[in-house]
Amino acid sequence: MRTKVKAELIAAGAVDMDPILLGHTTIPTAGPGAGRTAFFFSSGGHRVRLGIDPSSSLKGKKEGRKLVIMKDGQEIARGILEEELIHCPDQAFITMCETCIFDCKFCPVPKLQGKVKTIDEMLSMIAQAHATGKMHAISITSGVEISPEKEVNRAEELICRLRERYTVPIGVSVYPTKDSTRRLKDAGADELKYNVETMDREIFSKVCPGGDLADVLASLHEGVEIFGHNKVCSNFIIGLGETDRSAMKGIEELVAMGVVPILRAASPHPLRIGEVFIERPSADRLIRLTRFLREKLDEYGLQADAFQTMCLPCAGCDLNPHSDME
Repeated sequence: MRTKVKAELIAAGAVDMDPILLGHTTIPTAGPGAGRTAFFFSSGGHRVRLGIDPSSSLKGKKEGRKLVIMKDGQEIARGILEEELIHCPDQAFITMCETCIFDCKFCPVPKLQGKVKTIDEMLSMIAQAHATGKMHAISITSGVEISPEKEVNRAEELICRLRERYTVPIGVSVYPTKDSTRRLKDAGADELKYNVETMDREIFSKVCPGGDLADVLASLHEGVEIFGHNKVCSNFIIGLGETDRSAMKGIEELVAMGVVPILRAASPHPLRIGEVFIERPSADRLIRLTRFLREKLDEYGLQADAFQTMCLPCAGCDLNPHSDME
């Protein structure tokens, strides 16, 4: 699976295949893909996360232990299914709160009203993951049940408890507050993610009516000061109506402050039909923007493949500009 093929798989987002071929599957509880079955496919040192959709132009079939993905009757990728630890391979990736008071129009989580896990429940989940011998990192993310401050409090407590037990890298992604960055670092977090969602100010005001992009950017700037370079990243959704010019301007703005953007393909969700414009980016657009991102990362001395937690080392949903680009 080369860069072009992975980009095509991300652009499609799903494969038409019998779910029984997957064996054990999981349903994500965070982000735009929440509530839908997904699996990890690995080929040639690259990984992609895909859903199952009977209307997809891609077809999947098993040949022995391999999964073969076809397009227009021709094989485009052959590889293996990767087993998840928690949410992704090799990581215990915990969603503390599976609901959210914010109403970002691209995200189904506020509509799903999922579970809010206790500290003890999360510690137990991570202990089970550690017992497998496959846990190389711990990642923590969250919606917002009552307030961002409460989620920061819970993340801080969880990280402190984890640091007493484990030496693996810990990454954390929550909605920022005025003192969250210092508190999360002091608790023992190694890497930080605050999501901008989009860098187009006009689009942000429409799709994230409860958010404040200026506050997120200020927190990211502080994050680089406290955590350092190659330690701070941010999800940047592509396909919400932004132009390439707007996306590139936003990419450079983030990279210039020391933040590594994660270019995430926008994904329409049935629970958000009619609330948001989404045009899932083509493979060519994903490659074009990721090449630009790599050029800027190289220019500013940043490495997307240096991260040890959260989305960048997993790279199932995105093109990592260093590990995936040829």
